[in-house]
Amino acid sequence: MSVLISMAAFALAASISPGPVNVVALSSGMQFGLGPSLRHVLGATVGFVVLLLFTGFGLHEVLKQWPILTDLIRWAGMAFLLYLAWKLAADEGRIQLEGSMQQPSFMHGAAMQWLNPKAWMAAVAGMGAFVSGGESTLIWSFALIYFVVCYLSVACWAYTGAFLSRYLRSTRRIRLFNRCMAVMLAGCAVSLLWL
Repeated sequence: MSVLISMAAFALAASISPGPVNVVALSSGMQFGLGPSLRHVLGATVGFVVLLLFTGFGLHEVLKQWPILTDLIRWAGMAFLLYLAWKLAADEGRIQLEGSMQQPSFMHGAAMQWLNPKAWMAAVAGMGAFVSGGESTLIWSFALIYFVVCYLSVACWAYTGAFLSRYLRSTRRIRLFNRCMAVMLAGCAVSLLWL
């Protein structure tokens, strides 16, 4: 039982800490509300759990044999984060009519995890720490625990964004918020240079 509690603690620390997926969930909650943002939350959760399962069932061995793949993932992730940061920074903060902006999607959330080096590191580190022997029962247990913890963690960020939207009704405030989120995403991207 203690290994399951340790898995849950690891999942919470990795999922609730600031990172690109959580920053996008926060921004999405602010712009679209909690309900529509839950598509991003579910996509990010499923995307990560699939990555975790692939890692547990052997993907980490492929990455060990082909370290260039790890570098490619890191550079693709950096480019994606910088692209998202640019889009947020360029947003003028106009209050859009319903449906005129692209709402968060399940696929976008899932793709973010696969391009998120933080997610790759968490999957490899988690599987290495808790399932180094490759026991399938432990892999599935870890994936189930991670699903619940990750969903709730990312949803907290989306809720926080939805809560903040009450106070960010002016164009100037929305623009400032978006630019702060852009700086955070760019900071996440730049931090990947030292991995």
